[in-house]
Amino acid sequence: MKRTMVLSTAVLLATWAGSGTAAQTSVTVSATVTGTCKFVSGGAMNFGNLDPRAAADINATVTQPTLWCTRDASYTITDDGGLHNSGTNRRLQGTATGEFIPITFTYTASGTGAGSANPQTMDISGRILGADYSGASQDTYSDTVTLTINP
Repeated sequence: MKRTMVLSTAVLLATWAGSGTAAQTSVTVSATVTGTCKFVSGGAMNFGNLDPRAAADINATVTQPTLWCTRDASYTITDDGGLHNSGTNRRLQGTATGEFIPITFTYTASGTGAGSANPQTMDISGRILGADYSGASQDTYSDTVTLTINP
């Protein structure tokens, strides 16, 4: 009898457990890769020693900055004009004399990212016209231009 009761209870529990209705739901899973850009290294622009007697136009020797952006993200680069700009005129300033030498400072201002594993090199150039330094005083002239990159 005890055995029959245990068996009956087991059958009843198995029937009760299997008589429910299954329910399902869906879970939406998503992720967004954001456009991100960073400079990997800075650059430098050097015009070297300028000889006012020669007054030749001088192109700068440039160490190009490198950057990376999220793959396929469009980016733009802007600059602050430098510390010594006057309107749209870029200038180097003498440390002792405070005099200025105008320069051209150009770069590629936009592009498309290739991903963090594929840093890209910026294309910057600079030029000083001979006429712009032929009457300059002896001094060391410099400026600092800050570049900003946005995806």
